[in-house]
Amino acid sequence: MKDLYKVLGVSQSASQDEIKKAYRKQAKQYHPDLNPGNKEAEQKFKDISQAYDILADADKRKKYDAGQIDETGQEQARSQPGGGFYRTYTRGGQGAKYTGFDFGGEQFTAEDIFADLFGGGLGGMGGGMGGAGMGAGPGAGPGGAKRKGEDVTYAIKVGFLEAANGARKRVRLADGQTVDVNIPAGTEDGKQLRLKGKGKTGPGGAPAGDAYVRINVEPHPYFARDGEDVQLTLPITLQEAVEGATVTVPTVDGTVQMKVPAGSNSGKTLRLRGRGIQPKGSDTRGDQLVRLQVVLPDQPDDELKKFVQKWGQKHPYNPREKAGLV
Repeated sequence: MKDLYKVLGVSQSASQDEIKKAYRKQAKQYHPDLNPGNKEAEQKFKDISQAYDILADADKRKKYDAGQIDETGQEQARSQPGGGFYRTYTRGGQGAKYTGFDFGGEQFTAEDIFADLFGGGLGGMGGGMGGAGMGAGPGAGPGGAKRKGEDVTYAIKVGFLEAANGARKRVRLADGQTVDVNIPAGTEDGKQLRLKGKGKTGPGGAPAGDAYVRINVEPHPYFARDGEDVQLTLPITLQEAVEGATVTVPTVDGTVQMKVPAGSNSGKTLRLRGRGIQPKGSDTRGDQLVRLQVVLPDQPDDELKKFVQKWGQKHPYNPREKAGLV
């Protein structure tokens, strides 16, 4: 069983903010888009996404810490505080020990236990067991409880903007049925949604298992996500870079006007506050970071060449020297 805290590289006492920062750092390092064809990085990304899905949710984290769910979010059989499902009991004062069910630390003798199960003490076990069948019906678990059906996992592709703004997608189940799934706004790549009771049918009339839908967010042509921020590289003309301008910029929820300061270089990053991702349940929204890229015409004409040549002779400068590259 994996330790989800070790997967994210945090301690069990880590704050939610520390968990979020650890996930962002590793998600950026192991994201499949940055490691094409690297199966090890792909598996690492899946592991940290699964760990974050549980530890970032306060309720799931509490259940995981208590051992009520495992590292995949599946419910675990509950043990009692006495030390597991079985323990040793002393029969009266005779010192004879028996193994039986743990009832939370209360003192039960072996006779007490079998009296409850078969209506008599140890002396009546022969007749009770002989007259009553001990076998459990199909699908029965410990104590005759019916086992839940198996869980199943599906994967669906969701567009970048659908994940950012929320969407409704249709999923076809293994039995041919279709269900509509709500994709919450701000959904991250690798997030799993649970469809209760949509797994495999339980044996012998037992409840069905659950279905888990993994969200695979498709890359966008020009948007990229970094935590709750959205990144965009924006081409601008030479004139816009030198003189400054007001330009139209796409965001995840429409276009906005943005002012480019005069004298802007390629690589300069401008911030559009509140134009990023707003995760489900959060009161705050990320920003959009716009990185400027000065682009020359496809084929500069003679007039531009002559102007630049004349200007360069009067104003020589070496940007590589300023950057410490020479």
